[in-house]
Order: sequence, then C-alpha cells, then structure tokens
Amino acid sequence: MQHEMGSGDLLDGQGRLAEPGFATAEVRRYRRAAIKARPLRTKEWDYYAVLNEDVGLCLTVADNDYLGVLAVHWLDFRKAEALQDGVMIPLPMGRMAMPESADAGDVVQTHERLTMAFRHEPGGRRLTVDMPDFAGGQGLKGELWLAQPPMDRMVIATPFAAAPRAFYYNQKINCMPATGSVTVGGETHVFAPASAFGILDWGRGVWTYDNTWYWGSASGLHEGRAFGFNIGHGFGDTGAASENMVFLDGRAHKLDQVTFHLPQGTFDGAPWRFTSNDGRFEMTFEPIVDRASATDVFGLIRSIQHQTFGRYSGHVVLDDGTRLEVRDLLGFAEEVANRW
Repeated sequence: MQHEMGSGDLLDGQGRLAEPGFATAEVRRYRRAAIKARPLRTKEWDYYAVLNEDVGLCLTVADNDYLGVLAVHWLDFRKAEALQDGVMIPLPMGRMAMPESADAGDVVQTHERLTMAFRHEPGGRRLTVDMPDFAGGQGLKGELWLAQPPMDRMVIATPFAAAPRAFYYNQKINCMPATGSVTVGGETHVFAPASAFGILDWGRGVWTYDNTWYWGSASGLHEGRAFGFNIGHGFGDTGAASENMVFLDGRAHKLDQVTFHLPQGTFDGAPWRFTSNDGRFEMTFEPIVDRASATDVFGLIRSIQHQTFGRYSGHVVLDDGTRLEVRDLLGFAEEVANRW
C-alpha cells in the first residue's frame, strides 16, 4: 500500500501525525511548537551531498536537542579517501533555529572553527562553508550553487508503532545541478552542472531511542536526461508508504518496497545488492569508499554510521512500464544504527 497524503498540518492537537503517507511536494506543515513529546527527543537536520565523478562534499547542520552537530565531509573517489571534521554544540534545544520548511528559511551557523550556511535564492540554493583547520590543518572552503528547477521530490510522514507522539517527516530532493568550487588543502576542485549534482536530506521529527535504518540515493544523467532515485527501509512504521522513488526529468515514479542486501563483514568491499517486491528496482552497487563514523558514550548514546559511496548498475521500471538500464551511476548507500 502506498498512501498519498493531502495538505494540512503535519501534527494534530495531541502531537500525533495527522496523516502518514508520502507526497511529491511539501504538502504538510511542520511546526516545532506542535510537538508534544518529552524534552530532548526532537531531531532536526539539513544534510547536503554534492558529488561529481572525482570528488564530493557533504555538509550537515543538525539540532538534536541535547547535541548540535555541524559536520563537513570531503570525499575523493580517485583516492578512495574520506575526510571528516566538525563542531559539536551542547544542548542547543532548538536554539539553532532550523527552518520549519524545506522551501523557506536559511540555515546560518558561525562558530570559532567553522562557518556554514544554506541559503535560499531565486531558482535554487547556495551552500557556503569555511573551515580553516579542516582535517588537521588542510583547510576547506567552498561555495556551491544548486539549481532547483520545478521538480518532484520524495516526502514521507512516518509514525512509530509503539510511540504515538514519535514521528519522522522527511524530504529528499534529488538531481539538483551544481556549480561552484571547493578548495581543500590548497587544491581547488570545480563542480560543473553537466557532471555534478546535489541532493538534500531534510528531516524533522521525534524518534524512538533505538533504530537502524538503510538509505540509498543517486543523481545524475540517463541518456542526457536528469535521473535519480531515493530508496530506504527499516525506519519507523512504513505501512502507509515507503520512501522509494525514481526521478526522471523532474517527475517522480513511486515504488513499493526495496530491500538492501549488504555483504557480510564489509561495507566497502564486496558489492551490495538491491531487490524490490514488484521487480521495478533491481540493482548492484560497487563501493568506492566507506564514510564511517562511530560514537559510543557508555553505551547510552551510540551512533554507528556507514555511508558508502560507489556506483549503481541495474534497471528501474517507470510508472508507465518503461524499463531504464542503469550503468555506473554515482551515489551512496548506508546503514546507520542509533541509540540516542
């Protein structure tokens, strides 16, 4: 079952999801003030990943109530190298002023070690970052413009079966052509819209304590046409809808269930495999580099992340039955286990 949401407020007067399901636009209004959960449970973040064939930049701003995170990740696919750095902010509790819409409101964070901003401008989004001591003094500074022509996106409102006031409101925007440059360690890397694409992962919600999820995404060109997809499973009660969508020329094609088959014992060695219950998404994934991180505070706060970047090959089937063959499309797939 794939239920498409109507418009209105995201939460009802009791702080519960008014209507679980999916959409292809921001049809539900999120308001932090409408949350009725206990303190320290709210999660709000914006995550961007911008990739070309050689390198990639990932930027995160997150207000998790008890801990704020500003994260910068630099990926070099030629060297199979991932560098990461960032700033932690204790007990932000909403003070980071994360926007209540993915389509309005800027994210601007200025700290002693790092300045990062995500700004809306007509026709797209401008990302800026400056971290002079990134990765042990190499330094990282960049500005990227993500064009956002009219296009569908993946939107999902997911409840948690055992926690009526927990929810996950998530938007994923794929296939935004990127223009700009990033300088790392004195070397400047240029991003051009014919070969570089950005995605946004915009999330707001109240989570249960212990979760493991799987997410995959890719954006690029298929025979000269904008093409990408978002896949995932494992997080919350997806009985009303999954987050699985294919995008071609800005139009979404809704998929049902996609299963991740991970290789045993490694995240960046043997290929991953993906299957779907309706045969519309069948892929293999050849890893290049695993952006791994691990946090464990006395077993009480724990986050084990493996976001693996690589290339997808296989096929997808559109809503009208058209089959597209995919070969070596750059993207990522991840397993994340959190207790927080």
